[in-house]
Amino acid sequence: MVHEREGTRERMASGATAASRAPRARLDQPRPPRRRLLPEWDPEAFGRLSERIARFLGTGRFIVWMTVVIIMWVLWNVFAPGELKFDEYPFIFLTLVLSLQASYAAPLILLAQNRQDDRDRVNLEQDRKQNERSIADTEYLTREIASLRIGLGEVATRDWMRSELQDLMRELEELGNGHRGHGVFPADRSRGRDVDDR
Repeated sequence: MVHEREGTRERMASGATAASRAPRARLDQPRPPRRRLLPEWDPEAFGRLSERIARFLGTGRFIVWMTVVIIMWVLWNVFAPGELKFDEYPFIFLTLVLSLQASYAAPLILLAQNRQDDRDRVNLEQDRKQNERSIADTEYLTREIASLRIGLGEVATRDWMRSELQDLMRELEELGNGHRGHGVFPADRSRGRDVDDR
């Protein structure tokens, strides 16, 4: 009795500690989203944007617009009145803008190239698998055609049947010439005897 009471006390104590524990996350339910300090972005959307920018940077339109902007910048800062100039002769601000544009354009172009390389790799892998399937199908069909040709060599063709029938007709004619007055077949012979007996 004393041992039973101690066992129930231990069970109650362990039950109390189990109730005071934090609830465990269930495996059949998704975890609640955690708060993040850094902003989140969709890498696919960012990659698509980088491809658009890289595609635009590689066009003649971009080069023409950039040339027009640079010429207007230089002309404005050379011929405009002194108080309206915002970038004097060494054009340091223009150099800064162009280097900033180049420093962003280079990684965007590299990102777009990496995405294109990934797509090309996937396409090459799919093409390789398709080629392997085509080769396997071609080999299978070649084996099937070869087995059909071998099988056709053993099949009775129309010409072979005709030649066999002609040979049989010749043999029957020879037998018929050798036994005049009697039928060729045993049934005909027996009929002929019956007729003669009568």
